[in-house]
Amino acid sequence: MLVDALTLNAGHNAAVVVLGTAAFGLAAGAVGAFVLLRGRALIADAAAHATLPGVAGAFLVALALGWEPRALPVLLAGAAITAALAVLAVDALTGAGRLKDDAAMALALSVGFGLGIVLLSVVQGLPSGSQAGLKGFILGQAAGMLVRDAVLIASLAAVAAVLLGVLFRPLSLLLFDPGFAAAVGLPIRGLDRALLALMLAVAVIGLSAVGALMVVGLMVIPAATARLLAPRLAVLVVLSALFGGASAWIGAAISATQPGLPTGATTVLVASALFNAALLCKLLSRLVARTMRCISGAQRDDGASSSPRRSPSATE
Repeated sequence: MLVDALTLNAGHNAAVVVLGTAAFGLAAGAVGAFVLLRGRALIADAAAHATLPGVAGAFLVALALGWEPRALPVLLAGAAITAALAVLAVDALTGAGRLKDDAAMALALSVGFGLGIVLLSVVQGLPSGSQAGLKGFILGQAAGMLVRDAVLIASLAAVAAVLLGVLFRPLSLLLFDPGFAAAVGLPIRGLDRALLALMLAVAVIGLSAVGALMVVGLMVIPAATARLLAPRLAVLVVLSALFGGASAWIGAAISATQPGLPTGATTVLVASALFNAALLCKLLSRLVARTMRCISGAQRDDGASSSPRRSPSATE
């Protein structure tokens, strides 16, 4: 069954879900490279946790207005609003100088997640809430996605990847030489906000696939894996995207064959396994290089000690 899911032979629906989740993984890995290098992983985590009250709130509003409350675009719109509000709240708290960055992000994360859990409990208590499936937004449940939802996720992920490609060069300057970027007239604050917007978009897109608790892991872990192996930014971004896509592909395939396993946790564990393999390869390569240097140095010392000494001259 797992081999069938990995090779897209487990049925049309399963294949579309796996491909949609993998497309999200590609975008998450690519954006995650910039998030990691810019030091925005914690704010991404706070924003992801803050999506839960938006999901539950959008469900309640849609239900009150007579709309389809389980429609994914409606739920993602609500998640985007509350995630953006969390980022703005962190910016306001730190900008006023009253709180440091870590305290403001911890406050946004805990309040957002707590409010989301309360609202999800309210939804579960409604007559139609028990069948809403909103708990899948916490840890992800790709097996329960509809084909149209998977297509929507893949489409939004493709848009995010295209925007990242357009902004690649300015964001590269922002990461490594912000002084030069400002000197040539690039809007530093605008680029930073554009990166935050891409981060928020990826966090919201992946909610139904990998869940609010794990979506940041799929951004950061592939990027950390690629950083172990890539000497240049362009290579790092490509490798991070590939690691993210592979992790999402395998995680979604496992979740599709084992519906009881949450997709987000499974995907993050796959990404962690890839990170550990890359770390092991890096350590082994350093060990081999150090051993070769020691052997080469020992051979030079032996050669110097065994070379014949010059005999004293006759005049001496």
